[in-house]
Amino acid sequence: MDKEINTQYTQDRELSWLRFNERVLEEAKDESVPLMERLKFAAIFASNLDEFFMIRVGSLHDLSLLKEKHIDVRTGKTPQEQLDDIFKALVPLYKQRDKVMAELESRCRACNICRMEYAELDNKAKKQAALWFENEVHPILSPQIVDVHNPFPHFINKGLYIVMVLQRDERELLGILPVPSSLPPFLRLNERGVHFILTEDVLLEFTDQVFDQYMIMEQAVIRVTRNADIAPEDEAYEVDMDFRQLMRKIVKKRTRLAPVRLEIRGRMSERLKTTLSQQLHLPQEQVFTMKSPIHLEYLFALSNLLPKESAAALCDPPYTPRFCKAFNKNEKILPQIARQDVLMFYPFESMEPFLRMLSEAATDPGVLSIKITIYRLASKARIAEYLCAAAENGKQVVVLMELRARFDEQNNIEWAERLEEAGCTILYGFEGIKVHSKVCLITRRDRGQVRYITQIGTGNYNEKTAKQYTDLCLMTANQEIGEDAALLFQNLATGNLNGKYDRLLVSPFALKDAVIACIDREIAKGSDGYIFLKLNSLTDRKLIDKLAEASQAGVEVIMNIRGICCLLPGIEGLTDHIKVFSIVGRYLEHTRIYCFGREEDAKLYISSADFMTRNTERRVEVACPVLDEQTRKLLFRIMEDLKKDNVKARVMGPDGIYHRIKNGDSPFSCQEVFQREELQTAAVSENRVHKMSWVRWLLARIRQRKDDAKYEEK
Repeated sequence: MDKEINTQYTQDRELSWLRFNERVLEEAKDESVPLMERLKFAAIFASNLDEFFMIRVGSLHDLSLLKEKHIDVRTGKTPQEQLDDIFKALVPLYKQRDKVMAELESRCRACNICRMEYAELDNKAKKQAALWFENEVHPILSPQIVDVHNPFPHFINKGLYIVMVLQRDERELLGILPVPSSLPPFLRLNERGVHFILTEDVLLEFTDQVFDQYMIMEQAVIRVTRNADIAPEDEAYEVDMDFRQLMRKIVKKRTRLAPVRLEIRGRMSERLKTTLSQQLHLPQEQVFTMKSPIHLEYLFALSNLLPKESAAALCDPPYTPRFCKAFNKNEKILPQIARQDVLMFYPFESMEPFLRMLSEAATDPGVLSIKITIYRLASKARIAEYLCAAAENGKQVVVLMELRARFDEQNNIEWAERLEEAGCTILYGFEGIKVHSKVCLITRRDRGQVRYITQIGTGNYNEKTAKQYTDLCLMTANQEIGEDAALLFQNLATGNLNGKYDRLLVSPFALKDAVIACIDREIAKGSDGYIFLKLNSLTDRKLIDKLAEASQAGVEVIMNIRGICCLLPGIEGLTDHIKVFSIVGRYLEHTRIYCFGREEDAKLYISSADFMTRNTERRVEVACPVLDEQTRKLLFRIMEDLKKDNVKARVMGPDGIYHRIKNGDSPFSCQEVFQREELQTAAVSENRVHKMSWVRWLLARIRQRKDDAKYEEK
């Protein structure tokens, strides 16, 4: 008999994620947010939903087809029951999407930012659109007709199409006009302000010129979303095919997997809708009709079209990440880390010191090797350039490149090839296990001894997202941590996932057990126990149950979880000592912090791992202890400010619904506070530099050169 699943304090992960995405849409409705930023939140909501269908709905669809019975450990439901709940929850979300977009477009029009329908255009604009269609669009169109000789075509994943019912000689046919992906998303009109018409709307107006032998009875814009949840280990490949070839094959295959959603913009007869859903083998529950545009990526580009004065009023004030105040800009980075640990906080602080550290290591004669795990890189990456330079300078450079970073596979393949050409040793991880850790180890010979500089972070080595995501970057000369990192790279190179470490917590074998031991430590304290967790997601059933046990023992548990949280807080006698809150703001909350205990007694970690089963059991993840007194103080202050947020934070209720915080305190937005403090610190620092006499400056330079000489001494 199957063991009964306890669902008293758990909820479905997919419904929890949809509630998180609804929070994103809530930011698009927030009138305190600048108008152009609200548009971006609407686009992020839509993009998030695309990925949700491609991955989560696709995965559940695959599970629903298996003969083996699969029951979700948090809800006790089958995959099909979960899908039914998802599709039911999506109906009001699509209605909200249309309502929000209608409101935003109305506000935009008041600011002379207008998405135009063709019928609204004056004669001058119509002539511009007609010329553009004739000269730029019509020559590259590929119209299709579905009949006996031409079967129903393949719709590319997320590609836009115009579908039509055509009539000739009392015979009806289906016409299809792909919107070329090579075209821009809109045509900007020669008007004052920012006036534009979407490319698909231009095509809708001129379809009669494309299908000039037919009468067009009806037409609408559609988009098909396909399952993209491909696991490389599920793919059959020849023994002599290298892993990069396999990943290229997988990336191509992603565009041809089974449809999981059909979106329709505009009016469409039930007859045509039924025809499309039958051809795509989609039930009606997976067909969604909307009034607003399907693709919303164009919204990101609008702020770049604004004049400066409009951008100042309608966009967030520009912010450039500051150079970390723990470092002296005028000194080399490596010797400074040798003297003290430094914890950097992105995007309020810049990645620049880490980049400088790599650049220095590439040319430092004392550096023997650089080893790094890479999950995602920017398309233009100084990090990769410095690694190449180090290899070309004779350093041993080892890069574990994870090619299975979803949707970044092609970019990672290209970087792996370039790094290999420069002389780097490239590792590709393990079958069935992704390497998601963020660890960089610099090994240096110093006065005849091997010394380590270790960097461990919560976010990717991506110079673009380091300006958009909140993440922590710890750089330390702690030799125990360095020795663990050196052992980690040896184990990764030899396929040993079950290594033993003194300081680092490493999944898939040790991290979860270590976290459970830390929770047990707090449970033993009873009501004096304390746990603070900052995560992106919590889905691991074993950890959920252990946290509920801590609550039942009287331990105070506070969790800042951005997205999925399958634990329901505040349920009497079960999770009533647990508080869950989420923050959605200007920057994507991406930091992972584990804190067990209070003040000096606290075990404090930063980590690459969320508390999801995939992270704790099927990935190589690393959590690093924060040991230095100053870096611990900084981390405690960050946690306290997160807990104070009453502007962008929402508290989860026992029903899984997020609620605004009403505590009567003065408004406090932690992201704004972090950013403002960095600006103030930078201003004070600049002022001090201006006031410093040339004598003091000269003395500082002399001391620096002495320190550098000692550091570089063989």
